[in-house]
Amino acid sequence: MLVLGLETSCDETGVALYDSERGLLADALFSQIDLHRAYGGVVPELASRDHVKRMLPLIRQVLDEAGCVPAEIDAIAYTAGPGLVGALLVGASCAQALAFAWGIPALGVHHMEGHLLAPMLEKNPPQFPFVALLVSGGHTQLVQVDGIGQYTLLGESLDDAAGEAFDKTAKMMGLNYPGGPEIARLAEKGVGGRYTFPRPMCDRPGLMFSFSGLKTSALNTWQHSVSAGDDSEQARCDIALAFQQAVVETLTIKCKRALKQAGMKRLVIAGGVSANKALRTSLEKMLGDMNGDVFYARPEFCTDNGAMIAYAGCQRLQAGQHESLAISVQARWPMEQLSPL
Repeated sequence: MLVLGLETSCDETGVALYDSERGLLADALFSQIDLHRAYGGVVPELASRDHVKRMLPLIRQVLDEAGCVPAEIDAIAYTAGPGLVGALLVGASCAQALAFAWGIPALGVHHMEGHLLAPMLEKNPPQFPFVALLVSGGHTQLVQVDGIGQYTLLGESLDDAAGEAFDKTAKMMGLNYPGGPEIARLAEKGVGGRYTFPRPMCDRPGLMFSFSGLKTSALNTWQHSVSAGDDSEQARCDIALAFQQAVVETLTIKCKRALKQAGMKRLVIAGGVSANKALRTSLEKMLGDMNGDVFYARPEFCTDNGAMIAYAGCQRLQAGQHESLAISVQARWPMEQLSPL
């Protein structure tokens, strides 16, 4: 089955072609980072308009790269939620219009299921069951995965997601958007031990997260440094390192707890923050000590992309799932509501 995947949940337009027999044939992505940087964050209306501008040219590009014509495509998968409603409607409308014109089915895909399954595109994909850490700008969740659509939520953030905390902390320190990569870049030049931030909710049992207090600690530390006359690049680097260490250690502690609770030694990390090198190193060491394995997608498939949507959609389409021509998207969509395959 040859599936065209469309991703428009937020600020990246992704298109890909995935074949159930040959794997990923082509993918293309346009990031809106430069568009939103002037505003310090995503402007939903601008995001939607840019998706409209980019979608068809990217589809043509992917078809050309794959040497494919529309008549060869068997189905279209698109992101139906969660995400920005206006942005989601662009992808959904385009998918349903093309599906109607080409006489093929279209299927809405859960954005976070796409992230969760992105490591399946690698040469050494994980086997079910496993524990997944979904960590991005909008989500921080620990999920027990027994199969596609068989998800049990183990824990999630009570406030800011980890990626959101990265972005907000960077903004408070005067860094460019998006803040996650900026914090990681500065942390590489930081001096360890100068600052220590709390590891939120690690001193109590359970698998819930909270990063708002950690964000406040970073802000107070930065403001104190500035008032003391030290607003140097090195001060930013040292705070960035301490902040990143706190987030990484917190996520590692909770992942270890989740694996023990589930009785597993197989961990998948997915979402934009899964590209963070310090997080990968920490989780690899933790799983190594447990004689377990950790899996993640290549960096370009950690952020939003069409390949993960095409893959996830292909699995469900092959299982016989389909939908009507109605255009329906969801800004919020608990992953536990998905039907199992």
